[in-house]
Amino acid sequence: MSQPSLPTAARLNDLLAAAGLDPLESAIANRFAAYCALLLRWNARTNLTAVRDEGGILSRHFLESIAAARALPSNIATLLDFGSGAGFPGIPIALCRPEIAVTLAESQGKKAAFLQEAVRSLELSAKVHSARAESLAAQFDCVTLRAVDQMVLAVQAASRRLLPGGWLALMTTESESGSLQVSADEQFSWSSPSQLPGSNQRVLLLGRLNLA
Repeated sequence: MSQPSLPTAARLNDLLAAAGLDPLESAIANRFAAYCALLLRWNARTNLTAVRDEGGILSRHFLESIAAARALPSNIATLLDFGSGAGFPGIPIALCRPEIAVTLAESQGKKAAFLQEAVRSLELSAKVHSARAESLAAQFDCVTLRAVDQMVLAVQAASRRLLPGGWLALMTTESESGSLQVSADEQFSWSSPSQLPGSNQRVLLLGRLNLA
């Protein structure tokens, strides 16, 4: 007789432990489980992400988004998730770092509708900007980018949404990291890339916009 599968929250914490990361508090892990269930329901009728099973969502999307959330500097108060898609990494950041005011920018209508439902059902204080991130007038302490089309151009646009001293947080591959740093121009000081869990090719790049 086969053993029953672990609840989603427990599976996520097991994956975090296997990656050498601290587990989530029970209440937060359960909210991630609710997020996963919502994503699977919507993905059955709307193409939010090519990863269509729970295991893939936990190991590919949640794990590296949680790692990125924890790696962000402690003095960030406002954050823009540029081209948020299905909410990565913006929703995990909002769950793990509730002190950060997160804005999820997504121009595709169905994805923006999903983000609105996720924010409502998970009782997040995050805001959804249902248009291109470039149309925002506000500037932020941090802008995140992950799996955005035309990443080089997106990095250039994202840098214009930063306050002086603000941070670009780029979730990318090691092979693309150099070209992305160049595209952000010389106004940024970059930390060494840090490896993201789940792949030996995926890294987090943190660049700080120099004060005048």
